[in-house]
Amino acid sequence: MAEIRTVNLTKVYGSLRAVDNLTYTFHDGKVTCLLGPSGCGKTTLLRMIAGLEFITSGKIYFGNKEVTPLPTSARNIGMVFQYPVVYRGLTVEENIALPLIKEKLDKKDIDERVDEAIKLLAIEDVRKKEAWALPSVLRQKVAVAREVARRPDIILFDEPLTNVDASSKALFKRSFKELTQKLNQTIIYVTHDQTEAMTFGDYIALTYKGKIVQYDSPRVLYGQPKEVFGGWFLGNPGMNFFEPKVEQLGNKYKITTDIFEKDIVTDLPDSAKKKMSFGIRPEHIMVRNEPIGEHSIKVKLKQKWITVGGQYLLTAQVGDIILRIKTLPEIGRDIKDEFFCYIPMDKVFAYDSEGINFKLNLN
Repeated sequence: MAEIRTVNLTKVYGSLRAVDNLTYTFHDGKVTCLLGPSGCGKTTLLRMIAGLEFITSGKIYFGNKEVTPLPTSARNIGMVFQYPVVYRGLTVEENIALPLIKEKLDKKDIDERVDEAIKLLAIEDVRKKEAWALPSVLRQKVAVAREVARRPDIILFDEPLTNVDASSKALFKRSFKELTQKLNQTIIYVTHDQTEAMTFGDYIALTYKGKIVQYDSPRVLYGQPKEVFGGWFLGNPGMNFFEPKVEQLGNKYKITTDIFEKDIVTDLPDSAKKKMSFGIRPEHIMVRNEPIGEHSIKVKLKQKWITVGGQYLLTAQVGDIILRIKTLPEIGRDIKDEFFCYIPMDKVFAYDSEGINFKLNLN
């Protein structure tokens, strides 16, 4: 196993900076998910790590060894792609054994590795069947098993569930999570699906416009987004954002919004003195039909529907601001056309004019 380090890594296509000066360390023995929307540079970054994409500038290290000039074949990596790669005319176990035979391992070692991989992926019942004839989820398991059996330093996954049907994805997710826990392998997993990233990742590298905007555990990434993009992209739905009015008041600044029960007078960094925004997740807003203490605000219900798990998603309006609110079934079902919200200030995030989080001094 080995950590992966990128130093000033850049990839340019004409005027497009697909990967923009990345200097990051992806942890040894952990699963890091590269998460982001289409076109953000995550697959390009993966292909550069794999040696499949020419690097405009920068360096890549596996542990202390620079691999930038090395071809893919010399990097000791495994790769699993969107479309499962299996070989026609070969059984499951023959597919898994093929690269081991090419490496000229002895038969006993090959058999042990194939058996181990088959057990890890829970495909014992199809080991004698032709891999090409299997359903897509099983073909993808065979592709994963083949890379596991090779025991490379690093395994790279490029959206391996994109072409797996929805009913089979849940099965694969459970198997994959168990597999990564047993392997303790350095894994980079590219996905645009935040549920996959939250499920699989020990760490998530949130990628946007060629940059990694935040690299954290799933819990920290969701609970403490450092940029507006993280708050918006993560969550279903993402954060509520609203811009207050900012007015200089002597050497302080007065922040006014319809959301809070009173104005805030505080210091501000230069980057937030002309424009800033607040963000809060829908599940952190408390709602009742009656006032919630002395600091709640009255809002109008615009829409209400049931979401996953029976929770209610409410859309409400206060002044010019639209709020999306998630609440429990026993509360949501009885909400009236006008109701009260309470927004706890410790759950509110402040962002400057560049969309970067800063700590708001409320003392």
